[in-house]
Amino acid sequence: MFSGLLKSLLVASFFSSLSAHAFDVTYTSQAPVIDGAQEAVWQQASWHDMPYLMDGTLPEKADFTGRYRLLWDESYLYLQAEITDDVLIDTHADPLERYWDDDALEIFVDGDASGGIHQFNHSALAYHIGLDNQAADIGDDEKAHLYNDHINSRWKRQLDAPNTILWEVAIKRYPNDYTDAAPKAPIPLESGDVMGFMLAYCDNDGSEVREHFMGSHDFAAQNGSKNLGFITADVFGKITLKK
Repeated sequence: MFSGLLKSLLVASFFSSLSAHAFDVTYTSQAPVIDGAQEAVWQQASWHDMPYLMDGTLPEKADFTGRYRLLWDESYLYLQAEITDDVLIDTHADPLERYWDDDALEIFVDGDASGGIHQFNHSALAYHIGLDNQAADIGDDEKAHLYNDHINSRWKRQLDAPNTILWEVAIKRYPNDYTDAAPKAPIPLESGDVMGFMLAYCDNDGSEVREHFMGSHDFAAQNGSKNLGFITADVFGKITLKK
């Protein structure tokens, strides 16, 4: 079954993107503090919702809602996500074991918006950031690895009901030929750069597997599945860095 899905994706990979989502990201001369606390610098960024079901079942609004906004400077792409999740779950002590079945913020980044299959390479990355703020993805050896040096992540519950999570992440950009055996330095961000981007949230309310996988972008299913972001960057949207 998986081989058939992969073949379909390979055939479709010549498309620049299966997603119609594209928007500009504003430059900031003041770097946001990554601490899960609100600050004025974020007021210049626009909110984007996360309403699309990518796997599992559609949650009630009291169970999950999400939105996010982005900023950038020469060193980082900055993400602030506002997540409503009534139950937080982290049942796997090992951050490399079934991290997708715990509550996690999943950030998909394609540094040059080139698209294509990336499941076992780093032409794009799918950072699964757990509640311990560690970032896991599949490496080029087809095993899970932590990429904590790629990101800086912090989140906090807010005091007022519904006790929204404010989750902030600073993300570095890496070249397509980055490998685990010979890591390369991050690439500075510049005005006019176009990147592939998508955001998702893995939501588990106490089951053996996640019940809901909600995302920021809608796209055509392949062989009945929309759980495609960890395989191909063709389903990412595009962001343009503006100064």
